[in-house]
Amino acid sequence: MADVIGNRTFRKNPQKAINKFITQKVIPPLVALAIFLIIWQLLCLNPGFKLPGPIETFTETFDPFIIHPFFDNGESDKGLGWQILSSLGRVGLGFSLATVVGITLGILIGANQFVYNAVDPIFQVLRTVPPLAWLPISLAAFQQANPSAIFVIFITSIWPIIINTTVGVQQIPQDYVNVARVLKLRGAKYFFKIVFPATVPYIFTGLRIGIGLSWLAIVAAEMLVGGVGIGSFIWDAYNTTTETNLSEIILALIYVGLVGLMLDRLVGFIASKMVAEQK
Repeated sequence: MADVIGNRTFRKNPQKAINKFITQKVIPPLVALAIFLIIWQLLCLNPGFKLPGPIETFTETFDPFIIHPFFDNGESDKGLGWQILSSLGRVGLGFSLATVVGITLGILIGANQFVYNAVDPIFQVLRTVPPLAWLPISLAAFQQANPSAIFVIFITSIWPIIINTTVGVQQIPQDYVNVARVLKLRGAKYFFKIVFPATVPYIFTGLRIGIGLSWLAIVAAEMLVGGVGIGSFIWDAYNTTTETNLSEIILALIYVGLVGLMLDRLVGFIASKMVAEQK
């Protein structure tokens, strides 16, 4: 309803809608950001505060990490653009596998109470295992860094997808089930007409949680497996710590946060469109 009203307001008075958006959505974050940067800079005036301030961070990383994010000097000496793209590639593969497997298992488990009772305690135990605790197992199994990191992404993000999909299937209204019986819907028709529309909001809740966990896990995993990736970049910079490297680490952390925000907003946007279509 809010979106409809917003669209109507924009069509009737676009300038008023734009001004309202700027006042409510743009200015407050900019003010908060400015206050944060000022406090950070003031803290750095203290000689005992060893971290670089925002001005120093910007000047030390502007060339090449900000102005040339896609430079490539070979091996792992690459710009932050390539580092992030490499991490996103691992996240995309691991999260996609978790999505397919998680939704499939969630539907099967949610549709069968016996299976649910059998596996739910196991899943509740496994989902509490920290992501990096899986890394030694994956390294022993795959013997390579890249598939090991992808496995960590997969095993970290799959649990919220399975659990939320299972809950969605279990929460299908009885009226829907009754209608399906009357219309004799079975198999694929029952899934696409009843199960999927009813579970879409739950599925996307799991996906949104899963993508956040994926991004958290890949940064931590890359710190240990090495290679090209934003996590490896941060760890390598830390191991050769200088004042300039601290600025590089801070810039990398900013990029990590921005990418994480965009991933969350992307899944949320897709969810809003999918849920709206099912209503």
